[in-house]
Amino acid sequence: MNPLKLYHFPLSGHAHRVQLMLSLLKLPVEVIFVDLAKGAHKQADFLAINPFGQVPVIDDNGVVLADSNAILVYLAQKYGQGRWLPMDPVGAARVQRWLSVAAGPLHAGPATARLITVFGASHNAEDVIARSHSLLKVIDHELSNSAYLAGDTPTIADIAGYSYIAHAPEGNVSLQDYAHVRAWLARVEALPGFVGMPRTVVGLQKEA
Repeated sequence: MNPLKLYHFPLSGHAHRVQLMLSLLKLPVEVIFVDLAKGAHKQADFLAINPFGQVPVIDDNGVVLADSNAILVYLAQKYGQGRWLPMDPVGAARVQRWLSVAAGPLHAGPATARLITVFGASHNAEDVIARSHSLLKVIDHELSNSAYLAGDTPTIADIAGYSYIAHAPEGNVSLQDYAHVRAWLARVEALPGFVGMPRTVVGLQKEA
């Protein structure tokens, strides 16, 4: 089997979700660097692959897919051997709930807070940080009842949530008050095949 191609930018949490999933599945990968800083994702050749002009994109021997959460679903169903995405209605719905959180509140909170400090995005930091803590309080409470987001075994829900929560301090969002979240991050990081995202020394990360 030819290596799966991953169009990737190292500081993108969305791209890291897919990189992490591929590593956990131990799949051979050819990583193709897309230089977002130079606008490579808005050039015609890349837009032909993903008209939305975003990373990640995968090319699995001719199957081309964009959107990190959609890619996680594909990888889990094709290569996960039933481990990463439950097929029963309740289990599948629990995972979908967290994929929606990853695309909604997580993106609007910790991911956007990090955009401000790492990439200079113009958002109201106070509002974004407040949204982040509102979300983290809910997640911390949920994790007081289970080891992982969707139950007692890891799923793609955890992979979708990990990157931006783990890197929330870069956006001046402290994880200090969320013991269950920090324990969950450690469990994800202990999974065989885990690979991290590079940390940028900004925000609270400067003090870590």
